[in-house]
Amino acid sequence: MGKYFGTDGIRGNANEKLDVAIAMKVGAYLGHLHRGKNIVVGQDTRLSSTMFASAIAAGATSTGAHVYMLGVCATPALAYTVSKGDFEGGVMISASHNPFNDNGLKVFASNGMKIPNELELEIESYIDGEIAIDVATGAEIGQVIEYHEGLEKYLSYAEGLIDARFDGLNIVLDLANGSATSSAERAFKELGANVTVMHGNPDGININTNCGSTHPESLIEKVKELNADMGFAFDGDADRCLAVNEHGKLVDGDEILYILGQYLRDKGMLKEDTVVSTVMANLGFMKCCEKIGLNIITTDVGDKNVFAEMVKNDYKLGGEQSGHIILKDYATTGDGVLTALVIAEVVAKAQQSLGTLGKDFVQFPQLLENLKIEDKNVIMNHPDVQSAIERITNELGDAGRILVRPSGTEQLIRVMVEAETNELCNHYVNDMMNVIKTIQ
Repeated sequence: MGKYFGTDGIRGNANEKLDVAIAMKVGAYLGHLHRGKNIVVGQDTRLSSTMFASAIAAGATSTGAHVYMLGVCATPALAYTVSKGDFEGGVMISASHNPFNDNGLKVFASNGMKIPNELELEIESYIDGEIAIDVATGAEIGQVIEYHEGLEKYLSYAEGLIDARFDGLNIVLDLANGSATSSAERAFKELGANVTVMHGNPDGININTNCGSTHPESLIEKVKELNADMGFAFDGDADRCLAVNEHGKLVDGDEILYILGQYLRDKGMLKEDTVVSTVMANLGFMKCCEKIGLNIITTDVGDKNVFAEMVKNDYKLGGEQSGHIILKDYATTGDGVLTALVIAEVVAKAQQSLGTLGKDFVQFPQLLENLKIEDKNVIMNHPDVQSAIERITNELGDAGRILVRPSGTEQLIRVMVEAETNELCNHYVNDMMNVIKTIQ
């Protein structure tokens, strides 16, 4: 992880780590790489996103690239546009599920995938003044072009992937006052669904505020109130999706993978009957998949790691419990709106409710606690910690598991236990935390 780029692009509070100067430099370096060629810029609805989009455009045009402004769009719409159009790269301005005062930059290569680490380091070197580039002059200065038709192309593509009509289905959409406002309602309506929209009036500040995939409580209540067939909640840049079934039960990313895994396998679209997830996937999910013949491969936490494994072995389906679902034959990144559309397709074609499709899915109780420490590497390598992990693993056996991992960004140790009962989870999390506390 570099100085500026984290696991998912440049992150930070708009007034701190990510500022206009950094955004301009990112744009300038991309313009330098692609002088005389095209890049595309998209954004979510938060207050600072237009400011940063303008900064990216100013930087890129100053070094000779032409910038196509996609406007408010989902991150996957930006990724699709980059990969399918005459573009050398793209930048999405969003802080995903974070509050409005944060923002970030996700930089994409011409294939619609996140740029490689080597290019991240080059951009960071330029930001720090270690690399010099030439500005464009005269007729070499780039142009800024409004490109809202790019979103139209993405919508046509996404709807064209769906092999069903949604006539008669009552669906509630929580748009998180974010990027999903540009596409989700329209896509579902054009496929015939009766749609009720929640949190679809962004004002620059209310993105993710008590709504969306991080706060699905109001969606759950609305689905129950309307006796709807299902509901979907997106995050700020619409690359994640959680569902709610007809009973008002939350369907998280693990259960979505379980349902989609069976569906794609039965269609002959799931290579080696394999689904890619992360080490944080629920043990109950793994056992349920094993029972129906689905193979699970786990990676480190992060959609970038999931996608890397999918690309390496050409696996078709992967994702995280958070609702970041990747359908590799359809998209190069997680796509919340597309995920929701495919779930609705499964319901429509099976002529079964979402609750029925997930009736055999069982999750183990899970408890995750964070502990602030002075040096996470010392803790993780301490023999007492390793010994405690081994002991607890043996005591839990097949009835649970423990995962102890360091935070990627802070001096924290995360202790997660899954077991058949909440009591066991509490017991073993406290057990592990006490071991760590005695070392400090």
